[in-house]
Formats: sequence, structure tokens, C-alpha cells
Amino acid sequence: MRDQFQIFSPSEVASLRKGGAILRECLTFVSGLVRPGVSTLSLDQAAEEFIRSRGGVPAFKGYQGFPATLCASVNDEVVHGIPRIDRVLRDGQIISLDCGVLFDGLYTDACLSVSVGSVSPKIQRFLNAVSVTLEEVIQDCVRPGAHVGDISAAIERQLKKGGYAPVGLLTGHGLGTHLHQFPDVPNIGKPGTGPVLPKGTMIAIEPIATMGKADIFTALDQWTVLTVDHSLAGHFEHSVLITETGSEIIA
Repeated sequence: MRDQFQIFSPSEVASLRKGGAILRECLTFVSGLVRPGVSTLSLDQAAEEFIRSRGGVPAFKGYQGFPATLCASVNDEVVHGIPRIDRVLRDGQIISLDCGVLFDGLYTDACLSVSVGSVSPKIQRFLNAVSVTLEEVIQDCVRPGAHVGDISAAIERQLKKGGYAPVGLLTGHGLGTHLHQFPDVPNIGKPGTGPVLPKGTMIAIEPIATMGKADIFTALDQWTVLTVDHSLAGHFEHSVLITETGSEIIA
């Protein structure tokens, strides 16, 4: 699967929908637990219990050594934040909840960013902008015959229009029997470039942006990616199936 799209059979699509439903419901549940005074580890434990209780397997736990079910990234943590008991949320922060589910041997992956308590209107506008970018790009760009670059260019254009910086070093990706597979789906690009999407494949589209500069670095834990200027980061993601005439959000 290094250089080709995975095309799913009808039975596999049915399994993806089941796994995706578990993941969507999990993120809804866990986001409802976000409040000041809650540790990111408690959110992680709640996510794992939810997924397993519904017959799924946490996709991230143990993946390349990652120790948790959730990537719980707070404020200037862009992606891959490791949940900890001593990472206690405070009013005015934001947190990205990135999670995956393995069901019937197939992976789904999704993320949302939410506020902790009350945030400023400026921060809420930022989160809304990244979320709307994801939804509008799927609606406007994702269909059979579209180039991956069409998606990337639309993400870049919309985020920059709002005054935000798309993180070009982090990408979406194909999904299926592997959590990360062909193709990469960058957050910056040019229309009409990149692989052409066929019917029956699935990709993770994940706009990732900052309120400052796009420069990032990896912490000493070798997982957590942060903004160099410590500006806030937002991350939204859907697993999207390419259908006969357009697309279907799986998770």
C-alpha cells in the first residue's frame, strides 16, 4: 500500500461505517468531559473504555510505541500530546482530541479541538475557522477524479484567508488496513497536482493551523509537536470515503 490507493469492498465499507460510528461517538463523549480541573489522562482512560465497550480497539495505543488512546494536545501542542495525570486542564485553554479506532481490521481516524471553559472570542473564531475549513473543503473538493492537491490548496487558501498559518509539515493520509498509508494529504498545495482520487478509497483530511507562525518542533518525549512561537494550534480531522458522486464522512 506504499504507492497505491486501497479500494474497499461493500463489506469493508460496512465495517468502516461501524468503526467510524464508534469513533464519532467516542469523540463526542470525551469532548463533553472537557472542563477545568480534568486531567488529560482521565480523558484518555474514558476514551479507551468507550471504544472497547463498543467492540473497537484503540488504534493509537501501542502504534509505533505511542502509549495512549488519545493524542491530547493542549494550547501550543500541535499534535501527538501524550495524556498525563499531571496535565490538568485550566480555564481558557484549548485541547485537540485526536483518536483512532480499529474495527474488523480497518482503521478510522478523527480529531476535534475544543475550548476548556471560556475562551476569548478571538480564540473561538480560530477554532471555528479551522472546523469550517474541514467541512467546506470536503463538500467542495472531495469527489472521484479530484486531485489531492485540490484539497491541499483549498485548505491552505481558506486558512490563510482567515489570517491563520496552515502547518505544512503535517499531513492527512490514506486509511484502511494501515493507520497511515498512501496518499499523503498535505495542508498546503496547488490545484491539479498530486494523486487522483478513485471511487472506493478513504482518506483522512486534517486541517492543522496556528494563530501565529507555522514553524514546529518535537519535544524531548519524541512525540509532542509544538509551535516554535508558542502560538495556539487547532486541529480538526475526518475520515472520508470517496463515493460514486462525492464523499461520505465515515468518522
